[in-house]
Amino acid sequence: MNSLRVLRAAGRFLLLILVIFCGVAIYPAFFFKKNTLEGKIAWMQWMARRFLWIMNARVSVEQPVPERGLIVSNHLGYVDILVIGSLCPALFVAKSDVQNWPVFGALTKMSGTLFVNRTARSAVAQQVNWIAVPLNAGIPVVLFPEGTSSDGTGVLPFRSSLLEAALETKSIITPAAISYSSEQKNAGPEIAYWGEMTLLPHLFSLFARPGFEALLSFGESRIPTGNRKEEAVTLHTEVSRILESKLLRLD
Repeated sequence: MNSLRVLRAAGRFLLLILVIFCGVAIYPAFFFKKNTLEGKIAWMQWMARRFLWIMNARVSVEQPVPERGLIVSNHLGYVDILVIGSLCPALFVAKSDVQNWPVFGALTKMSGTLFVNRTARSAVAQQVNWIAVPLNAGIPVVLFPEGTSSDGTGVLPFRSSLLEAALETKSIITPAAISYSSEQKNAGPEIAYWGEMTLLPHLFSLFARPGFEALLSFGESRIPTGNRKEEAVTLHTEVSRILESKLLRLD
């Protein structure tokens, strides 16, 4: 294994530990002039920007960042949350098992993440209500309706159940797509955390990289017009179109 990669990864792991320690230490400071939810979101944004700095990730955005409503995006893994969170003060919807991750599970709880169990049909109504609360308060919520992550070369079918929150609150919906590149080539499959990957080896591989570029692209915001299943199909088409246009630039 290349010694430079090992040294780079080791140095970044040390920086990560330092940032986490500092972030936890200053966590209460984010609530002096903000309410609890706004404080958690501001803290998450602070942490996301520093995590991306550690990885030498350069983030760019196309189209204005939504200030409210439901943001629906494709999903390649945990780096997506850092990218979107660094630009958009929002709450995220994540699978319930994320809260059990070592260290990072606790950090996601501190950031106000909404945890859902997509396999528990009896809990859908309650989970929709959880998402509706910040939407009604004008706080953006980010949803990854694929329900899992992929390698970023396409968009998996969307699950529709949690889209009901936008319909019930009459919130705008904004499609979005994330892509990653390195040296003008698609790096999505290398950045993605998906399939049977395990966290620590993936994190080491990510930290050993010289760096990468992340592009977040938004589509047109709109009021939902159909039922949740129709919206899932429409949004899948919109997100797929945005992603395809970005990947074509990297071919």
